[in-house]
Amino acid sequence: MSTAEAVVVPAFKPPFHIKAAYGLGQAVQSGGFDVALPLTFFYYTQVLGLSGVLTGIAVGLSLCADAIMDPLVGSISDNIKSKLGRRLPLMLLSIPLVALGFGLIFAPPKGLGEAWLFAWLLGASLVARGATSLFNVPFIALGAELSDGYLERSRIVVWRTVIGLLSAVGVIILAYSVFLTPPEGLFKLAAYPALGWSVSGLLVVCMVLCCAGVARYAMALPQPETTDRSMVSRLPGEVAEIFSNRSFRTLFFSCLLIMVAIGVNGTTGAHQNTYVWKIGTDKIQFLTFILLIGTLIGVPSAPMLARWFEKRSVVMIGVTMLNLVWLVAPLLWIFGLYRPSGQAAIAPLMVMMIVAGIGIGLVLVAFPAMMADAADEHELRFGHRREGLYFSGITFAAKAASGVGVLLAGIGLDIMGMPEKADPLVAVDPDALIRLVVVHGPLAAVISCVGVALIWPYAITRKVHDEISLKLRGR
Repeated sequence: MSTAEAVVVPAFKPPFHIKAAYGLGQAVQSGGFDVALPLTFFYYTQVLGLSGVLTGIAVGLSLCADAIMDPLVGSISDNIKSKLGRRLPLMLLSIPLVALGFGLIFAPPKGLGEAWLFAWLLGASLVARGATSLFNVPFIALGAELSDGYLERSRIVVWRTVIGLLSAVGVIILAYSVFLTPPEGLFKLAAYPALGWSVSGLLVVCMVLCCAGVARYAMALPQPETTDRSMVSRLPGEVAEIFSNRSFRTLFFSCLLIMVAIGVNGTTGAHQNTYVWKIGTDKIQFLTFILLIGTLIGVPSAPMLARWFEKRSVVMIGVTMLNLVWLVAPLLWIFGLYRPSGQAAIAPLMVMMIVAGIGIGLVLVAFPAMMADAADEHELRFGHRREGLYFSGITFAAKAASGVGVLLAGIGLDIMGMPEKADPLVAVDPDALIRLVVVHGPLAAVISCVGVALIWPYAITRKVHDEISLKLRGR
């Protein structure tokens, strides 16, 4: 329970239309990376026949490029001087590249051998991830600049997350009700290219509306001080500076591990539903909506919980709910105590999806709000605004959720003996299914527990942040 506030710091509250327009930018992450990209793992391994290891390596290598790209974009975004402000130039530049990258991932030429299919996935992933960095890093940094209030920042993240979830609903409808329809469902080869380009179109619309809606506000924000130093000379010092802040280190590594755990679980979700729970695409779509409903409950609950608990505690509550889902039913299934399938599995899966969704919603709101508070602490200590670099940590963690998740899941599927280019009507080795369940649930839980342990030293409470805000305004 948080201590009583020593001071009350009035916070700027952006109007409705700015928050609504800003929230549309979340479609790139929620509709693109969180919903569409996880389908590529199933598509390339089970439909196109690329090995799990090669699929994981392709996405893993693109993640390594992201590790370089995100801080570069963050530093550029922090230091741009233009009529459009610091954030908008990169966001606008990214729009056609995001569309191209997502479309190409789902549209490899027919008849490619394994080596060329691997190369295509690697190249398209590099384009998609690099372009997403160009948009997401300045986009999320801009969110921290919409307000300096401890609770108002959580509310802004709620807006962004809820609107992002609505975009995810649109992608889910496209995937399961328009393209991947029964009887072939997830195995419908010809449907994936059209799905990819349709998702690209949806993302373009959301990004354009976002940029147009926040343009006047973004252009009015303070410009950075002029610097004569080149990117090459200043970036290492800037990165070292942010990592010298204990609050940033704590949040970065904790968020990274928790998001990777969510990625491991989500990446293997299609395999789990198809081979373990034995449900079709119509039921998968239904359960995905249930997960989103749970997330929509969790997202607005985070600011309410933040009134009574510190933000660190909100993260811990969310991860605990995820671990309940990742451990209870999977362990019962592994030990043969409870193995529902088909229609019998729907009711327990609905409960699991609601609980997991609430947990994800709490985590998605709390981490960005905490990172914005840490950026204020950084300005007080070092005299520089580094929101771009700070939030490159968040965007990297979010993309690591899919990148490392696919890498670990791909290696795991090959080790566990799951078939390549599988037939849903052919039985899978029972031991392979047990190993699949272990990767999907308990492995994700172990990774997330390490992430929770790392967040324990985070010390920016509500009281501490109010003191930081007062000192910054005094300057």
